Amino acid sequence: MRLRLRGIEKSFGATRALSGVDLEARAGEVLALIGENGAGKSTLMKVISGAHAPDAGTMELDGQPFCPREPRQSSDAGVAMIYQELTLAPHLNAEENLVLGREPGRLGVINRPMRREQARKALEMVNHPHLPLDVPVRALSVAQQQIVEIARACASGARVVILDEPTSSLGRHDVQTLFSIIARLAERGVALIYISHFLEECRTVAKNYLVLRDGKSVGSGELSQINDAGIIRLMVGRDVTELYPRAERKLGEPLIELNGLSGKRGKPHNISFKVRRGEIFGIAGLIGSGRTEILRAVFGLNVATEGSVVVEGKPLALGAPGRSLAAGLGLLSENRKEEGLLLNRDLADNLTLSRLDVLAKGGFVSRTKQLAAARNLMERLDVRAKTPAQTVGTLSGGNQQKIAFGRLLHQEADVLLLDEPTRGIDVGAKAVLYRQMLDVAQAGRAVVMVSSYLPELLGMCDTIGVMCRGELVAVRPRVEWDEHSLLTAALSREVVDEKNN
Repeated sequence: MRLRLRGIEKSFGATRALSGVDLEARAGEVLALIGENGAGKSTLMKVISGAHAPDAGTMELDGQPFCPREPRQSSDAGVAMIYQELTLAPHLNAEENLVLGREPGRLGVINRPMRREQARKALEMVNHPHLPLDVPVRALSVAQQQIVEIARACASGARVVILDEPTSSLGRHDVQTLFSIIARLAERGVALIYISHFLEECRTVAKNYLVLRDGKSVGSGELSQINDAGIIRLMVGRDVTELYPRAERKLGEPLIELNGLSGKRGKPHNISFKVRRGEIFGIAGLIGSGRTEILRAVFGLNVATEGSVVVEGKPLALGAPGRSLAAGLGLLSENRKEEGLLLNRDLADNLTLSRLDVLAKGGFVSRTKQLAAARNLMERLDVRAKTPAQTVGTLSGGNQQKIAFGRLLHQEADVLLLDEPTRGIDVGAKAVLYRQMLDVAQAGRAVVMVSSYLPELLGMCDTIGVMCRGELVAVRPRVEWDEHSLLTAALSREVVDEKNN
């Protein structure tokens, strides 16, 4: 057994984050660590990496006691942590990042030829010897940066590699590249712990699983011996029978229309479609295809160079987010930390800032009304927080996403523009947001959703359009799509289908 944990406990004040957690990771195998946001996964990884000291329990690495008191001790022992937010020095080049802190040299003078050789060998370990070494890592793609981080771990002689949501910002091709690297590391005898909310990814890369819930180990075994419903039941403590809820709806008149909408640098280019009342309209496509740019141009965050947007029969003033809000549009950005939330403000402020007039009295916002509105939304969205006066930055990712979504509900937006609404959140949080999206549609409003997760689009949408290189290449009812046809359309301007000839 490469890494063994027994009875790990960790508390922060009165909050018990881990309660008797057991974990086993074998050399040459991948263990999928699964659980809702707030289940204790991050705390457990910080215990393993030396960022937190456990209050109780034991750890062993290759049969020897393992008790790091700081991250450097864990790294020196052969444990590498690849965080969702990469920990590279953006101003340094790839070569310098690959050997950072372990530079070869003597008397404070770096041996540059030896450093270059070590960097090349590190990249060869992950089968990417031709990645540019002299380019600052900030100029590399997210996928290339991730390769540098993993190669750095290999160069340090890592025996255990932990990957936290490694595909959250990757396109489909880059995901496959990552999977091949993981397989290569396992072949070399590295033990890997893979953290992901995507169960199909876990099944692709991992043999075994461990499920955490409320800081406890609630299930483990081989993934081949349990179905997705069983894993979800372990994660949330109940059956989630309708992950993608559906209900019969009569679609009404067009609520929003795009006519020849174009933006800078051809993204988007000449986009036209209509979304009717009661409709959930999905936009698929590869990263960089122009999906996000459509929503930002409609809302006014990106400049539209041509075309028009009509809301309820009235032209929308483009490039003016304030007028978009007034016209009943609400945008959920894919970047919730920088554009979707005020992390240093409380939940009540974040939930209500886009519509304060209903909470005002005599020109002043009533704090009592604001807190009451926030509590109502927190209950509706099952937000796990102590009080609406709690700072939003202290919440887990899933609960932060619920708050960002809740702002649109408080706004009572007629058209919800949702950019990757469930990225990086757990199954339980996804189920809550899917239910709310359906409720919005049933109320006669409209949802436009961009997503990289094809099962989500097929499960939730009434109509799906596919973007490729800035263009909308096909729009069809959901029942006429499957994952293969969506990917085929996303990869080519030509959609081989008689329906579009």
